[in-house]
Amino acid sequence: MEARTREYLEGRFGDYYRRADVSLPPAAERREWGYIPWSAGGTTMVRHQSVLDLGDVSDFLARTAPRHVYFSSARFDDPGAGTMEEKDWRSADLVFDLDADHLPGVDPETTSYADMLAACKEDLLKLLEFLDEDFDFRETQVVFSGGRGYHVHVRDESVRGLDSEARREIVDYVRAIDLDVEGLVGTESNRGTTRRVLRRRGGWGARVHERLLTLASDLREMDEASALERLQELQGIGEGRAKTILGQVHSNFDAIREGNVEAGGPGTRILVDALAREAVEAETAPIDEPVTTDTKRLIRLPGSLHGGSSLRVKPLDRDDIADFDPLEDAVADRFRGNETEIRVTDPGPVEFDGDSFTLSEGDQSVEECLGVFLMARGRAEKVK
Repeated sequence: MEARTREYLEGRFGDYYRRADVSLPPAAERREWGYIPWSAGGTTMVRHQSVLDLGDVSDFLARTAPRHVYFSSARFDDPGAGTMEEKDWRSADLVFDLDADHLPGVDPETTSYADMLAACKEDLLKLLEFLDEDFDFRETQVVFSGGRGYHVHVRDESVRGLDSEARREIVDYVRAIDLDVEGLVGTESNRGTTRRVLRRRGGWGARVHERLLTLASDLREMDEASALERLQELQGIGEGRAKTILGQVHSNFDAIREGNVEAGGPGTRILVDALAREAVEAETAPIDEPVTTDTKRLIRLPGSLHGGSSLRVKPLDRDDIADFDPLEDAVADRFRGNETEIRVTDPGPVEFDGDSFTLSEGDQSVEECLGVFLMARGRAEKVK
């Protein structure tokens, strides 16, 4: 990025912060703060700051117009101390990070920025289902990161004291790492006898049971050839076993609905194993493990601007997530309504602010919100 471009973006970020409403996290005075200025290279972080060091945060942002600004997930007795030991850690929010660059099946080299963000939002919804239904967390904040994904801050008092190992167990559960399928099966009494059934009241057992019910219902509606073909798509099920399972689906549907893994002999259990693998593949949330297990992580400040995109780090109400389009809804209004002159250095397709078009190389005048986006993304430079 050329010096002229950095100076321009720094000035415009300052204009944004002079009018921005940036809300502080809970216990802001207990958190470490850090920021990256608009220096050449753009990677040198100034950290080990406290709110007392910064002064009024809104005034600090307006004066310094940082490229990126962060606060710690942790709460310390002395957040401005120069070493972690001296800070005296007390607790930390549980933070989840979803980054489009790390999603399975998404190749950043061939997938557009807009499509990457759309895929990331789908995984965000999966993550929130875990946090709401499996863990019953209540104090959560969802934030678009301003870059390639989303952050979820969990501030329930019950999780703030967890160490890294305990947080890793949560990661392993959400990502179904080494999922024990046998552990999804329990025993229950039934008319004086015991039987082995899927645990259906929540968690991965409920997810697998839901898939089992859906599949069984679908098979009952199919003709025999289609039903056998569908069963043989599952790992470990050949033609003979598929016929046995299909017979049980038709003759003993009530047992399957109750999660009885012994109904129909070993075929039913093999079916459950196959559906567990399907559930893991389809329903896990690919969260970034180091972020969640780190009890002292620096995370982006909601309401700030992302220096790699110029988009707002935007908090989201749950009801707004489904319709949220980051390339439109996270554009700062401060950059709308004016034109700016840029030199496009990386031409090609662009999706931005509800529009799709192809940029040509060279000098041109564009709406400023698009201009700062392209400059921050490294696709253009500022011209006089």
